[in-house]
Amino acid sequence: ELMIPRNYDPALHPFEVPREYTRALNATKLERVFAKPFLSSLDGHRDGVNCMAKHPKSLSTVLSGACDGEVKIWNLTKRQCVRTIQAHEGFVRGMCARFCGTSFFTVGDDKTVKQWKMESPEYGEEEEPIHTILGKTVYTGIDHHWKEAVFATCGHQVDIWDEQRTSPMCSLTWGFDSISSVKFNPIETYLLGSCASDRNIVLYDMRKSTPLKKVILNMRTNTLCWNPMEAFVFTAANEDYNLYSFDMRFLESPMMVHMDHVSAVLDVDYSPTGKEFVSASFDKSIRIFPVDKGHSREVYHTKRMQHVITVKWTSDNKYILCGSDEMNIRLWKANASEKLGVLAPREKAAMNYNQKLKEKFQYHPKIRRIAQHRHLPKSIFCQIKEQRIMREARRRKELNRRKHSKPGSMPFVSERKKHIVAVVK
Repeated sequence: ELMIPRNYDPALHPFEVPREYTRALNATKLERVFAKPFLSSLDGHRDGVNCMAKHPKSLSTVLSGACDGEVKIWNLTKRQCVRTIQAHEGFVRGMCARFCGTSFFTVGDDKTVKQWKMESPEYGEEEEPIHTILGKTVYTGIDHHWKEAVFATCGHQVDIWDEQRTSPMCSLTWGFDSISSVKFNPIETYLLGSCASDRNIVLYDMRKSTPLKKVILNMRTNTLCWNPMEAFVFTAANEDYNLYSFDMRFLESPMMVHMDHVSAVLDVDYSPTGKEFVSASFDKSIRIFPVDKGHSREVYHTKRMQHVITVKWTSDNKYILCGSDEMNIRLWKANASEKLGVLAPREKAAMNYNQKLKEKFQYHPKIRRIAQHRHLPKSIFCQIKEQRIMREARRRKELNRRKHSKPGSMPFVSERKKHIVAVVK
């Protein structure tokens, strides 16, 4: 039998584009129908979840620390808690796993840093830390170096510790305020970033005993996260409802201001591809932002979820975990309408085709409206409306001021530069 080659002459296929448009519209509608991002809730904590850590080698293991000093290790495939440790008196302020995955560190309100084995103790063995370091002040955060046996804690200053020693190798300080979080750069592993409560973001180099430079913003930054793919880029979660993506070489203005939350942003974590990040906010929702866009592509919320304190994007790029005030850890899909499990070849082909169709027609008004619509809780919806009115009023006031003052006396300040107070080298 002779295979007749397909003739691609558009004159022979008159209604191709309208047909594709209808298919794109249906694909977009179906995507919204199948958008069921919430997978399960891991309950078992007896107080609000304050921090989480990913296991560097095992995808199914995640660690969480609560406000009553309890640390739990979870198995995500069984969705069960496999081990509980009473680690600290008071809050667990921070936790991180060692890069090899054999142990993890916790810091708490009892001024201690503790290192624990990742394996559960044998039958009849006591649940005890490998090492305990008693510090002079409360530590508010901890992070481990990505390649060496070195970790950093923060509190009144940033301390860098060797695992074998009970006193810090060096202490870095700039100003006199408490530091809320410290993070090692995953690529240029000797670089650290930290956020202080005097509105600073300070960068350090481990090889020098002095800080590199700092940027001062209008309001306090709660935490930052380095991009795992681009060595110089980090994103900071701020109290003024925004997130700021900076290039550490050019701190004068952020690369992008990400606005959508209606209350303080408390945590941020990058996807392993470095193309998107997820943020957790005091407004009881989490949002997913593309790195190069100012607005979120997705917002997740439930009736029961209260203020979200901590959030993590799993290392296989498929799931998001968030820990919140009401003692639950929730597991979400990173792509709300993605079908989990094994896909048949035809399913895969259909999925790719639909994806391409949606991209081709994404700017058509009908399709765009359906793709972008999200149902929001009434509180968030009303706050967004209120903030839009306030922004509009500020803009009008500025225009009127400019209209009635000497030409050139009121310079235009771009949205990116507005929030930066100063950069100190």
